[in-house]
Amino acid sequence: MAPSVNIAEYYAGKTLFITGATGFMGKVMVEKLLRDCSDVKKMYLLMRPKKGHSSKERLDELLNFKIFDRLKAENPKLFEKLQVVAGDILLEDLGLSAEDRLLIQEEAQIIFHCAACVRFDMFLRDAVKMNTMGTKKVLELAEGVKNLEAFVHVSTSYCRCELPLFEEKLYPSKHRPEHVMHCVNWMDDELLGHLQPKIIEPQPNTYAYTKSLTEDLVSQYEGKFPIVIARPSIVAAAYKEPLPGWVDNLNGPTGLLVGAGKGVIRTMHCNENYEADVVPVDVTVNACIILGYLTGMEKPKKINFCNITQSQINPITWGQALDMGRVHVQEFPFTVCLWYPGGSAKSSWIAHQFALFFTHMLPAYFVDLLMFLMGKKTFMIKIQKRINYGLEVLQYYTTKEWHFTNDFFVSLQNRISKRDNEIFYTNMKEMDWSQYIRNYIRGAREYCCKEDPSTLPAARRLQKQLYYLDKAVQIMVGLLVSYFIYYYFNMLYSMISS
Repeated sequence: MAPSVNIAEYYAGKTLFITGATGFMGKVMVEKLLRDCSDVKKMYLLMRPKKGHSSKERLDELLNFKIFDRLKAENPKLFEKLQVVAGDILLEDLGLSAEDRLLIQEEAQIIFHCAACVRFDMFLRDAVKMNTMGTKKVLELAEGVKNLEAFVHVSTSYCRCELPLFEEKLYPSKHRPEHVMHCVNWMDDELLGHLQPKIIEPQPNTYAYTKSLTEDLVSQYEGKFPIVIARPSIVAAAYKEPLPGWVDNLNGPTGLLVGAGKGVIRTMHCNENYEADVVPVDVTVNACIILGYLTGMEKPKKINFCNITQSQINPITWGQALDMGRVHVQEFPFTVCLWYPGGSAKSSWIAHQFALFFTHMLPAYFVDLLMFLMGKKTFMIKIQKRINYGLEVLQYYTTKEWHFTNDFFVSLQNRISKRDNEIFYTNMKEMDWSQYIRNYIRGAREYCCKEDPSTLPAARRLQKQLYYLDKAVQIMVGLLVSYFIYYYFNMLYSMISS
């Protein structure tokens, strides 16, 4: 049953503290809260100075993103509710000044901790410092907040990758967070690098390992203040808001989509029958806002865990997603392409390795040879090696299947009003995957690759030219192979006959 106070009413007059506001999820969260919880009193955004810009200049950069254009047109005064606090998740006490720390602890009522490093190849020391120690500093800050009603920690449903079934409960880490934090502080790089594979096993990377470690750390604060842990699966482009298909980075599936669309990625190691558990960023953010609301209203003593996943709701396989992508990339081709989009997923690792050599590395060597002969700088081999490494990291997730229980996530719809379900939608049952992937490709093209819609006619002409060139090369290669087969069989026949 829905509480008597709706979501916007609950957040009205509240002061929020948000980490990771400049990240993919963070941007969408700030925009959504300003637009649909417009009576919020204030939002403190933790931002570190970066690339020679102050924290306040970074806020201006943040608001320059297209997703904030609607608010600028409708109610620009809402941006006055945003207040930057200069700090850094890696620094002692978050790098906050004594004045800012006191301000947050006096005024904040809800904390959204979204800051994290999502790189899978991060060195263990750096991953622990960012994801685990950073969270510890936010928790220590939260302990001193006088009127804290909800602490929303954003984790991942892949924090225990070795488990085929992942439920909405705590899975204690095999190591004590305190011990790991102590170890990374005193070990030198050589020793830690040597021990890293053994420390993180059976996890595939330091991201998953530190996320599991961090959940264990957060659980130690149970009972001190109301906590909920949100665990989205693979967070991808927006479904509806702030703009359909909006995405601002090339992480995960977006990088695959763009690489394949530009003809750079032509093979991937993937079981096409396995489910691709992807959740749109706006659905994830809506769920986090609802979780903050329900936690603040109910003030549970125990930590709640929420797996924000597609499991058993509206599943799609990797194969279905790839087929839809092939169709829609014809409608929204990229302006800058290396080759005509093609290739396929390989369930066999050996077949994938052969395809990598013939469709990635061999053409790269050919391109670099031409560049060298023309006296120009070579680049293609280096790019393809980076792409191949990225594919190797991702194949762990495309060659395995997980089952996530998500009863708590699904129940969110029944715990808020009908009107709130329309505004803070989390129901993915009716989501049209084909339309979603169409918007995804269009969004990646426009927002990530900065290719204006006006360039589409030229891109389609290029696509057609590359198609005929691709077919011509296939025919030439086919004829060449046929000739060699004929030549060697003829030679073999002559030898046998004589």
